[in-house]
Amino acid sequence: MDDLGPVAWPPAPIKTERLVLREPEARDRASFVELHASSEVHTYLGGPRPRDELEREMPEVPGRRPGSFVVDLDGAMIGQVLLRRATEHRCPAAVGKVDLGYLFLPRAWGFGYAAEACAAALDWLEDVLPGEPVVLATQTANVRSMRLAAKLGFTEVERFRAWDADQWLGLRSPVLASD
Repeated sequence: MDDLGPVAWPPAPIKTERLVLREPEARDRASFVELHASSEVHTYLGGPRPRDELEREMPEVPGRRPGSFVVDLDGAMIGQVLLRRATEHRCPAAVGKVDLGYLFLPRAWGFGYAAEACAAALDWLEDVLPGEPVVLATQTANVRSMRLAAKLGFTEVERFRAWDADQWLGLRSPVLASD
């Protein structure tokens, strides 16, 4: 995955009704370890990474790269939203497009935070890269992710197999200004 090209990074924090999307900070490290070590979070992502390995390898300020937003609720990280240009992908239809990814701690599930954070990140992307198509890939078995994709306006482009599971690729067409 590559960066977002000419986009200035990091942007000012993005505030929604309940959340702040911001650049990762050192204080987020423990939450990043928890996020990547969680078997619940990684049910549809090939499984968690060992916590001791994450503790050794995680940089002091994890996730610091263009397109990586920490999702902050009341001053604490509850998840991450990623916008990355797909330079390679298990589904060729995704290559060259911006890929939306997200991970949330299980305690933040079921409150609409993912929808709120992803919508805010997509609005930001539309402001900085108008007309940019965005893809989202998820396992077809991940019902919550499939529901979120539909809610965010993604429509099916292709199904494919990866990691011994059926995958779904959706496309969110650019928002076109009306004349």
